[in-house]
Amino acid sequence: MIKNIQVDDIRYKLDGAAGSDAIHTDPVYSYAVTRLFDDSGHTGVGFAFTLGEGNDLVCKAAQYYADKIKGRDIEDTMANFGDLFKKLSNDQQFRWLGPHKGIVHLALASVTNACYDLWAKKRGVPLWKLLTDLSPEQIVSTLDLSYLEDELTHEQATAMLKEQQATKTIRESILQKGYPGYDTSIGWFNYSDEKVRENCKIALEEGFTAMKLKVGSADPERDIRRAHIVREVAGDSVKVMLDANQQWNLPQAISICNKLKSMNPYWIEEPTHPDDVLAHKTLADAISPLKLALGEHVPNKITFKNYLQTRSASFIQVDAVRVGGVSEFITVSLLCKKYGVPVVPHVGDMGQLHQHLVLFNHIAVGHEALFLEHIPHLQKHFVNPVNITGGVYQTPQEPGSSCDLKVLK
Repeated sequence: MIKNIQVDDIRYKLDGAAGSDAIHTDPVYSYAVTRLFDDSGHTGVGFAFTLGEGNDLVCKAAQYYADKIKGRDIEDTMANFGDLFKKLSNDQQFRWLGPHKGIVHLALASVTNACYDLWAKKRGVPLWKLLTDLSPEQIVSTLDLSYLEDELTHEQATAMLKEQQATKTIRESILQKGYPGYDTSIGWFNYSDEKVRENCKIALEEGFTAMKLKVGSADPERDIRRAHIVREVAGDSVKVMLDANQQWNLPQAISICNKLKSMNPYWIEEPTHPDDVLAHKTLADAISPLKLALGEHVPNKITFKNYLQTRSASFIQVDAVRVGGVSEFITVSLLCKKYGVPVVPHVGDMGQLHQHLVLFNHIAVGHEALFLEHIPHLQKHFVNPVNITGGVYQTPQEPGSSCDLKVLK
């Protein structure tokens, strides 16, 4: 039984220009951390990610949700978590502040993720193991598929997972090989050209075969120059992604993306406002065959549904600390599987939680094991930090979701 709850506002100032992009030039990587203390002696830890200001508001909202599960048994809670998620996300007063977005939804992510962590810890297994061992029916019972009935019913979701069962063991080889990573830290926005060049060389030496550069400069020629630097150092065989972090309007995006084609980017990420589905559809058509990656700031399954329906995105970057947590992440992953669109999560949490979820996506849902973003700046703060060797995430073995922070021990 969950006997006590603690919510903490944890913030980390980054070194130098790390974490900077065209919009967020001075980020303070921060977590709204929910801890669920179970009478068994286990503590479930979950968080949502922010850039500093407002993190305290997310914590206050998380306390509101967490209080509603105090006194509950975690096994009983997770047996039908989809109904609980629906009830909490549609709280009659809190819902007005969203619905299903902003502070209240980030808070729900923090609490939801703590529930999944506690569930795995009580069973004594890593989260990826818990999820991949659940039956299709058990997985679907943890999901809220409301407002998706036109695309994905409970019966359809169950059938999709059952279809993957026959080949599941083949895909389990990823557990030994590890999950490929890509390096985002080569090209933060405020890094000099020289630092970008040097970081590319380091990433290659560390075994990464994909990397990402921040773009969105006031002078597009700066973006083009830096993109060609990365391509020059990385060579033609390395995947290079470009991330504008919503900086451009649609006419700018069309013009600049077409100019960036000359360095053969693997994708353009967040080119314009994340709520503007139709602008992304127009852009995708205008710059084809160049592909778009979207989702870092998409807050819920409904907007993802619209992106998939319009075929605006070639890669979906759903983030379990941006949407309503693990439950909604899995829901979006199933939608993406239906549409044949790869899931490559945004990793605002340094990959700690997502390393488990991409293993589940590959093994149980049948998604391609493409790669997972890697950002190293907060690794030292985790009890069990991600382990990347040769550019590959090594499979975590400790019980839970790898989200325990040293400052809270």
